[in-house]
Amino acid sequence: MLTPEIYSALKGYTRRQAFADVTAGVIVGIVALPLAIAFAIASGLSPSYGLYTAVIAGFIISAFGGSRVQIGGPTGAFVVIVYGIVQTYGIDGLTVATIMAGAILIVLGLARLGAAIKFIPFPVTCGFTSGIAVVIFSSQVRDLFGLRMTGLPADFFPKWSALIAHFDTINPQATGLAALTLVILVAWPRVSRRLPAPFVAVIVASVLATMMHLPVETIGSRFGHISAALPRPHLPHVDIAIMTRLIGPAFTIALLAAVESLLSAVVADGMIGTRHKSNAELIAQGLANIVAPIFGGMPATGAIARTATNIKNGGRTPIAGLVHSATLLLITLFFGRYVAYIPLCALAAILVIVAYHMSDWRTFRAELSAPRSDAVVLVTTFVLTVVADLTVAIEVGMVLAAFLFMRRMAEVTNVSVITRELEDSPDAIADDVSGNRRVPKDVQVYAIDGPFFFGAAEKFREALSQISDPPRVLILRMRLVNAIDSTGLNALRELARRARRDNTLVLLCDLHAQPMIALGRSSLLDDFGEDNIFGNLDDALTRARAHLAITSGPRTK
Repeated sequence: MLTPEIYSALKGYTRRQAFADVTAGVIVGIVALPLAIAFAIASGLSPSYGLYTAVIAGFIISAFGGSRVQIGGPTGAFVVIVYGIVQTYGIDGLTVATIMAGAILIVLGLARLGAAIKFIPFPVTCGFTSGIAVVIFSSQVRDLFGLRMTGLPADFFPKWSALIAHFDTINPQATGLAALTLVILVAWPRVSRRLPAPFVAVIVASVLATMMHLPVETIGSRFGHISAALPRPHLPHVDIAIMTRLIGPAFTIALLAAVESLLSAVVADGMIGTRHKSNAELIAQGLANIVAPIFGGMPATGAIARTATNIKNGGRTPIAGLVHSATLLLITLFFGRYVAYIPLCALAAILVIVAYHMSDWRTFRAELSAPRSDAVVLVTTFVLTVVADLTVAIEVGMVLAAFLFMRRMAEVTNVSVITRELEDSPDAIADDVSGNRRVPKDVQVYAIDGPFFFGAAEKFREALSQISDPPRVLILRMRLVNAIDSTGLNALRELARRARRDNTLVLLCDLHAQPMIALGRSSLLDDFGEDNIFGNLDDALTRARAHLAITSGPRTK
């Protein structure tokens, strides 16, 4: 279903639910304010980019999405990729890449591939999420301690070398204010959950810094005047060469948006007992990422923490998400000038908490005890996210996971000679037409147990290569082969060619539906002959005896 969830959610809408949605929307809007600003700054952008994204993308995701309670906006997952794009291609490059990512998301939704996104291996998502957390923390150390540095290298090791080299420039006031912010973030939820801790922490830090004239860097001192109005739409200059180079980052943005939004929707379903429409959600994410950058926004997706906050405060329909966007818009229009007073050390403290929760270190540690192949994928993706690039990390992680999956499939598939086992079986009763399993001389029976994919095909070739004296009849039993791919078909084609050369009759038996259909679509039915394919082993052995009776003379090649 591609219909936005808002249509069904508003059927039987009551005044009581409207009050709950408005309350939840206002609270989530207040929560989103410092987070939107912090994510924009951490991404190398001005605070307005985060605010515009939360307002515009958040509205579109709620209005057209497939989840009743999803809250959209900028998230920590995009910090690494956005920062890299801005440093390499500038703001226009980020706008183009985000619009391209939006188009990709819409295509995925229209192609009804929402369910396919869920098949991304967990070690890959855990690895790059934990890696992003480390990168976010590293990017906030300068502001957290108020270090006097003119710039911060983009790469991980040079960044930490620069931080350590300038650690003697620590600002005690900024450090103390950041520590106070951390205390408020941790302790305030025990006092009240109605007023969000990040909002309280930002207000307290801003008031203290202003009233006490603390020598700490603020949003205003770094970014200047903050506009209290939404920007006019602007389309960047499109360069085909730049677009070609941005294909990789655009796919990374689209993948991150899809994974995080659908994961958030699944978590929300578990909390309120609903079922989201994954394809409608992808289309809404795509629309949001096309429109938001035109109005000065950055990539957006569903935010798990803000969605959970929405649910905990009574939000049950997309109206709460629309109110969240309206709240942010009103704050931006009427109180936007006060954003300039927010100390950067306070925002850094908020992002440190965000990074801590993103890291999910307990899960990461548990995954290290998983099967070795999964642990390798996890660590590889994590390390590449931290020291290289998120796009590279996801690409390598997915490819590595695929190769390890191939190896696993090859390991569970076995190719063996079962001639002796059949002869020793209790079913091997001579002259019993209904169940004669006595294998005649010059007949070999092979069995393939498991999916006949590319990894297993090599095992098949090795098993056949050990036949020193080709039999007159070779029976291939495929009772446990529920799937075959083109590599498996090619291995069978090689077997057919070899059999013709050795004057060996090949019989296939016990085929499932998928392998039989695959044989029919290829030329293999002609190579083997439809008369040489049987539904069970007994019929194949009967055919083998008949063939031996006809060709009982000396063998010719």
